[in-house]
Amino acid sequence: MVTELAEHEIFVFGSNIKGEHHGGAARQAFDNFGAVWGVGEGLSGQSYALPTLGENMQRYSHMEMLNIVGAFYRCANAHPELTFLLTPVGTGIAGYPKEYITSLFAALPGNIKKVGW
Repeated sequence: MVTELAEHEIFVFGSNIKGEHHGGAARQAFDNFGAVWGVGEGLSGQSYALPTLGENMQRYSHMEMLNIVGAFYRCANAHPELTFLLTPVGTGIAGYPKEYITSLFAALPGNIKKVGW
């Protein structure tokens, strides 16, 4: 579990698109790392919300997840000065199988590090 961040580190957590950070890593990001209530995707504070659940708390399709991961990679590539600490998004409340989530993040940009996997 990540309990503190260096100035250049970003906590990456699974979110719902509404940005309602009730539990798990999302709550930790909201309480400790500057995640903003109502922001369900992207950078806020020292956190990055990666949505794994939609408007009605439904799981995203595979194509939607590929697009979401692609947006995250583009953000990481646009900010090489930052290190993104990627938690096992989607494996808690969203309920995706860990093997599926692992396959989405098989090839990471150099400034993304897996934590808690």
